Amino acid sequence: MPPEMVSIVRSAVATGEYASISEVIRDALRDWTYKRSAHQQGIADLRQFWQEAMHDETLGVSADEVLDRLERK
Repeated sequence: MPPEMVSIVRSAVATGEYASISEVIRDALRDWTYKRSAHQQGIADLRQFWQEAMHDETLGVSADEVLDRLERK
């Protein structure tokens, strides 16, 4: 672990924010696991939206029409 991280972890324990170094590590792993899970869910959602869009047979809007609408706004 880089020295600056060791210092941060020790400081968190010294100030009473955490009871032990292992508690800091467990909390960090919980946070990382949550963020990783949310990231993976986001990717799964994007894949689903992409598949739905690829199978959508309704007519789309031309790029020119979109640009015209944006220019009017």
